[in-house]
Amino acid sequence: MLATLGAYAADVVVGAARPDAYLPLLQGKRVALLSNHTGVVDLPDGSRMHTLDYLLRGGVDVRLILSPEHGFRGTAAEGQTVADDVDSATGIPIFSLYGKTKGAKRLAGMPKDIDVIICDIQDVGLRFYTYYISMIETMEYASANGLEYIVFDRPNPLGMIVDGPVLDMALRSGVGRLPIPVVHGLTFGELARMAWGEQWLDGQTADSRLSLTVIPCLNYTHSTRYRLPVNPSPNLRTMEAIYLYPSTCLFEGTIMSLGRGTDNPFTVYGHPDMSGVEFYFIPRTAANGAKPVLADRKCYGLDLSTMDPEDVISRGVDLTYVISAYDNKGMKKHRKEFFTTFFDKLIGNRNVRRMIETGRSVAEIKATWTEEVEQFKSRRQPYLLYPL
Repeated sequence: MLATLGAYAADVVVGAARPDAYLPLLQGKRVALLSNHTGVVDLPDGSRMHTLDYLLRGGVDVRLILSPEHGFRGTAAEGQTVADDVDSATGIPIFSLYGKTKGAKRLAGMPKDIDVIICDIQDVGLRFYTYYISMIETMEYASANGLEYIVFDRPNPLGMIVDGPVLDMALRSGVGRLPIPVVHGLTFGELARMAWGEQWLDGQTADSRLSLTVIPCLNYTHSTRYRLPVNPSPNLRTMEAIYLYPSTCLFEGTIMSLGRGTDNPFTVYGHPDMSGVEFYFIPRTAANGAKPVLADRKCYGLDLSTMDPEDVISRGVDLTYVISAYDNKGMKKHRKEFFTTFFDKLIGNRNVRRMIETGRSVAEIKATWTEEVEQFKSRRQPYLLYPL
């Protein structure tokens, strides 16, 4: 379970928990469900049921499960290849979108006896968090093959933030697919509407067709502090980590550790050569076999886990941590190799790294993306489903 931070909006009803809104759309239809361990429905008696079981209980003909990064059960390491499988509880085949091949080539091998794809995944609202890419790819498949597409919407825990540079599409990758800011502030339903409305899907033209339906949440606004009921992925374990994630994940594009292999990933960062700090941690190889950066080495750094959540939220994409590490006296001997090419893909352009290397301040760098963020906010307005 995730740590409680702020007010938990207990009256929010997720799309999957609104069968009256979607069961009539599914009668006589053969369904593929794109979901994972985050697709859960809280029941009136206080218990919790997976959306798959909830659909089956409602008489829906689910023929196939589609699983994103980390697999259907959410236990695979980041980027790890996940094989096709069979759900042991229901006997329904699981078609992995993270097999040896990905994207359109992978989806070409999907079973054809499907009428509708349902997407029900809890996202965290980051451009480099890959679940939305699986949604976009399956939308493309649905459009090309005449399938209906339904999004069971869920709150965005970072829905109050829009920040960071809009992706330079020359840097499109597996951690960046659409021309959106690092933190886009959209739910999956809103993002699906915008991607289709702006013709961002591969192969999409003015003549393309897609029957897209969003089952909205109830009692949600973009300012709601929504506490996720389950970990969205193995290393996002607390709400503190989710709020810090837009900023600390950038360490993935450096030689630093951001706490993978510890009990506090994304809320700590460090390196064996950082100086002037007493806090330290030692990354260890995970149970799933993932070997973290700087495994088994004593890393000196900072612990951000006790920061006020509202302060973290107000900062949005905060480059303070990366810049302070780059400027640390003990780290100056590593300046040539401090950044990897992955940093540019995460932040979404090549200029931020260059500005850090030339000594520009956090405020100066952030000012370079202010205008494009405001333009994005205006552009997304027609696709919003919830009050800001």
